[in-house]
Amino acid sequence: MKHIYKPADILLPKAVPTENWCVVACDQYTSEPEYWERAEKAVGNFPSTYHMVYPECCLETTNAEEYANGINLTMERYLNDGVFREVKNKYILVERTLADGKVRRGVMMALDLEQYRYEKGSKSPIRATEGTVLERIPPRVKIRRNAPLELPHIMILIDDKQRSVIEPIVKSCLTLEYEGKLMQNSGSIRGFSLNETAAEKLEAALDALPVSDNLLFAVGDGNHSLATAKACYEEVKQSLAPEEAANHPARWALAEVVNLYDDSLQFEPIHRVVFQTNPAKLMQEFRSYYEISDTPCEGHKITCVIGTETKTVWVKNPPSNLEVGTLQKFLDAQLTGGKVDYIHGEEVVERLCRDDSEAIGFLLPKMEKSSLFETVAIDGALPRKTFSMGHACDKRFYMECRKIKVNYHRL
Repeated sequence: MKHIYKPADILLPKAVPTENWCVVACDQYTSEPEYWERAEKAVGNFPSTYHMVYPECCLETTNAEEYANGINLTMERYLNDGVFREVKNKYILVERTLADGKVRRGVMMALDLEQYRYEKGSKSPIRATEGTVLERIPPRVKIRRNAPLELPHIMILIDDKQRSVIEPIVKSCLTLEYEGKLMQNSGSIRGFSLNETAAEKLEAALDALPVSDNLLFAVGDGNHSLATAKACYEEVKQSLAPEEAANHPARWALAEVVNLYDDSLQFEPIHRVVFQTNPAKLMQEFRSYYEISDTPCEGHKITCVIGTETKTVWVKNPPSNLEVGTLQKFLDAQLTGGKVDYIHGEEVVERLCRDDSEAIGFLLPKMEKSSLFETVAIDGALPRKTFSMGHACDKRFYMECRKIKVNYHRL
């Protein structure tokens, strides 16, 4: 599997505390704009990744083109003002201490977008685990198309039950590059560059991993960001000679690679809330669409939240292997009005439905992570938003950046 990944030239802030520099993935807290308001206050007057990402909660309330232009201007200003220092041709081991005290370890590396596909049925070595919502790509393309930098919240999984790749990395082969707290009680983060010996051992262990169906890297988080990088690279590629495309920085995407079996990595369900709808009517349509039982039976268990009340029903003869697929099929087929949002945490669903008489929530069970690679290899991509790796506050925070334009050297 060589040439699918490589070390990267990584940009890090010179003198900005992580608590001001880092913000959580842009697709989190989409129904909680107050979170992002607090993030803006926490940033203060420091340079920050907050000014280089487009929180999805702002997509419907801001002009996408203007927002993207502002982001790109900020990136250029940070480059020209000497905000960054560059760690060249390195893998970086990331140690993320989560809010509950557990530590998640991953390695930052560059992945070859020529080896990534997100279409259902793909046999590429880098593959989406969930369905890709094509409508979510264009707003992101508007930012990346002219951006001099990328800063990823992409998390890639490897199926390493023997813990042979990341876990053996020893501290004596590492150099501390950054450390500090993360805002809004989200834990802390440290990053270490690997020396040549550690890098060679990492590559040998990755190349020795057994794979099924040619699948080495499965996208755990940030698939739409990776799909955006792919779309932008395909645009750039059209104007390049083959030898230019082979070495163009846009061909590669920076991502954090994490072992599926990392002890801190917990799969959490992603629930659904439908806003701007008639909850009673939608529930009636749900009962008409499927054969529903109000008492336990064989089938898929789904809990519905309306106002302050919750009710669990069972779908008989479900059409999908997973509850999320059964529910999503109904929503895709029958929902003609209203807006669906994807929510992390039962308590958030309950609060949103309690405070909004035109909202209905659907709570889903979690998926066992040990079945992920086998399921993707056999069945292809899962229904979109099937699972989340931890709570929203545990998601990857933006820290590292990388130049994706040729000949941008003012640093």
